[in-house]
Amino acid sequence: MNNTLFIDNRGNTDPRINLALEEYALRNLDISQDYILFYINRPSVIIGRHQNTMEEINYEFIRENGVIVVRRISGGGAVYHDLGNLNFSFITSYDRSKFNNYEKFNRPIIEALKSLGVRAELTGRNDIVVGERKISGNAQFTSKNRMFSHGTLLFDSDLDKVVQALKVKAGKIESKGIKSVRSRVANIPEFLNHGMDINRFKEYLLKYLFTGSEETPVYQFSESEWKKINQLAKEKYFQWDWNFGESPQFNVKNTHRFSFGEIDVRILVEKGHISNIKFYGDFFARAEIDELQKLLISQPYDRDRIAESLQGVDLAVYFGDIQLKEFLDLLF
Repeated sequence: MNNTLFIDNRGNTDPRINLALEEYALRNLDISQDYILFYINRPSVIIGRHQNTMEEINYEFIRENGVIVVRRISGGGAVYHDLGNLNFSFITSYDRSKFNNYEKFNRPIIEALKSLGVRAELTGRNDIVVGERKISGNAQFTSKNRMFSHGTLLFDSDLDKVVQALKVKAGKIESKGIKSVRSRVANIPEFLNHGMDINRFKEYLLKYLFTGSEETPVYQFSESEWKKINQLAKEKYFQWDWNFGESPQFNVKNTHRFSFGEIDVRILVEKGHISNIKFYGDFFARAEIDELQKLLISQPYDRDRIAESLQGVDLAVYFGDIQLKEFLDLLF
């Protein structure tokens, strides 16, 4: 991997610190350079940027087992992490051809897995599978001229807790034609023909990704950078408002699963006008969804008037491949 540095996270396993570190690296490091970050999190549920947290988690299980809940800045669905998950993040400059191009970023990971005898392949919109068993889910985020593509590799994860910690909607299971989440996911060692723990696996991936380099080129954060990372974690990723937030009062609720993911819209209509609107879901946005929500607030709750206000608006940057008629059908 030419022109790529491996970011040292000092072995942190707190997901709030690791997500703050990832965001800091994205927004502040020299973007003429590419970076790869590996991290392992203690038991936690990582919520997608646009999801309604309380509808994605089994709150009683989370509370009783001390599982950390934290929201990431990328879209997609909720995932369970523990010390048996190896997470990776490719941080790079942005161009439109890279966004939603999971093949580009996951190809080196897939090739490394195949070199270990694991017949991995990319399938659907963002999964790595072996046969019909999922071993990795991925998400992306872009900000101005920067982006990352990150994912998790199930290695020695407690798969029963994956099921217990999350509420997976029936529509998602039905759309994938599977009987249950537990039957669909797998740990990578199920497909290895020799023993290896997660640390050796991490070391192997690094050596494979940096084949041709005598040593892995490493980026070390300075103490002043670590101070900023910890401050970001404190002000954002440790905060209830960011991780849970309050769901708006609503009197219209519509949900539909599209090819690019689910959109769940909540609308509060007062005196015939939209006074509050919120989009939830596991879609991937290239632009801030708040922009669209602000555009719709104060508009008459009328299909033709809304259609008129959305002329010239590229809905695809907020959700994916959606047409205006489909969007209006969702709202009304």
